[in-house]
Amino acid sequence: MNRVAQTTEPGARRPFADTVFRGGAVFLGSGEPRHGHAVAVSDGRIVAVVPEHEASALIGPATTIIDLDGALLSPGFQDAHVHPVGGGVELLQCELSEATDAADTLARIRAYADAHPGEAWILGGGWSMDHFAGGAPTRRLLDEAVPDRPVLLASRDHHSSWANTAAIQAAGLDASTPDLVDGRIEREPSGFPAGTFHEGASALFDAARPVLDADLAYAGLLRAQDALVALGITGWQDALVGGDLSGVDPLDGYRRARAEGTLRVHVVASQWWHRDRGAEQIDDFIARRAEFTADPDASEPTRLDFGTVKIMVDGIAENHTAAMIGSYRDAHGHDTGEHGLSFIDAAALRDHVTALDAAGFAVHFHALGDRAVREALDAVEAARTANGPDGPRHHLAHLQVIAPEDVGRFAALDATANLQALWACHEPQLDELTLPFLQEGAEARHYPFGELHRAGARLAAGSDWPVSSADPLAAIHVAVNRVAPGSVAPPLGGVHQRLDLATAFAAYTSGSAYVNRRDGDTGRIALGYRADLVTISPDPFGLDPTEIHRARVSSTWIAGERVFAATAGALAGPQ
Repeated sequence: MNRVAQTTEPGARRPFADTVFRGGAVFLGSGEPRHGHAVAVSDGRIVAVVPEHEASALIGPATTIIDLDGALLSPGFQDAHVHPVGGGVELLQCELSEATDAADTLARIRAYADAHPGEAWILGGGWSMDHFAGGAPTRRLLDEAVPDRPVLLASRDHHSSWANTAAIQAAGLDASTPDLVDGRIEREPSGFPAGTFHEGASALFDAARPVLDADLAYAGLLRAQDALVALGITGWQDALVGGDLSGVDPLDGYRRARAEGTLRVHVVASQWWHRDRGAEQIDDFIARRAEFTADPDASEPTRLDFGTVKIMVDGIAENHTAAMIGSYRDAHGHDTGEHGLSFIDAAALRDHVTALDAAGFAVHFHALGDRAVREALDAVEAARTANGPDGPRHHLAHLQVIAPEDVGRFAALDATANLQALWACHEPQLDELTLPFLQEGAEARHYPFGELHRAGARLAAGSDWPVSSADPLAAIHVAVNRVAPGSVAPPLGGVHQRLDLATAFAAYTSGSAYVNRRDGDTGRIALGYRADLVTISPDPFGLDPTEIHRARVSSTWIAGERVFAATAGALAGPQ
């Protein structure tokens, strides 16, 4: 039987469908879209993909017909690396991601504080490092904006925090406070904290800052779900569960959503590897996986999947904590001798990943610098050697710089490259705070998506929201062009690092479904698969590549139910 084109044996009568989509191209999850085909859905599943002239046999008196009117029908997007609870909470707190410069950032902070006089601490985030000299805003700027209470705000990339004097004093920090092994404090000439705290140094505020209210965390999860569904996202991998990033641990929010039935999407929860602990925490991961495997909703046994562990191998290049093979340079182009931070000893990382692999956990690595990528791949190789090649689906996220000799190892080790494609273009934070401080030639090694694809690597895609926009179409535009919309900059890394549109779409659909262990029923438009679908107008495959950013999600469908619509014009009633 042709698995795509028909649902019954030849000559057998097909039942009427609940919904039929027609009038537009159909992206099946890989390859070029099909034209002149209709897709039928019944009971939340895809029951037919047939030539349009055969669709009439599937249409009955109660069938709803969706006239795509030239829009593209695609599997729903899946975000393979996102922080939805933190992002949702930030939308409900002091949210700064839309600020245009330092003055606008401070104005927004001041306005929020004025509008919320009862909040003991001003919390939130989203400030951009490139808006401030050296990527490090000072406490005194915040003191002027909010002099009467503590302020603590995460940077856009969540690898740094910005505090005012009241927050620093509340945490008991002063010139004698040492840097942490996995973090760094920006300091004034006297040694007193200047206001910016990088990586693990943000944890110095944990004992002083308010504990996140459980109701606020839950509200953040639901707010994020609405925002992500409106972008066509029908499943995601939460990249930090069971830990604490900027005071937000999503675990209890997911528990409550599971109990109350409010979680509409399927979620892989990456359990956070605490780098100050060792292999003993694997027992906790196993217990939590068992707790959520017994999902009370029998029809959705994998709505919440705790079979992945997140390990943060290094930091970020902007604050020189990404682990690099070559030395960082100073502002004059001289080697500093600094190579960034490996948060876990390389030998210990190999041991831990081997143990996790043996216990059936996929490992989701944060690996940004080329040394971190190598150490993560070495760990996967050790696990494959010890436990066999057919183990869990390990994947490496971010991949800002990859050494040429490591590109082919992704395919050889069956390690998926998890791309945050929106970053793969020239922009101020990269051009001003990163590239000048890396070795000559580093620009050509940045986000080498094209090389990975040609070397046979599996590709998945995610946003890292709220670090950057969660919009898959915005990321796909950059993956295809390597240039941001409206920019006159050259393609980052060269045109050979571009992906074709079908490959970029596959990464965000079937590719992410693979790392989410949902490739058996999501990520494709195929018989028996869930009708988790998205319509996009105008059809990006019909646009010039430089115009892909004009495409917008017009509707999102989960299990055959329309859960978001930009307009109602495309919906026809029963025919």
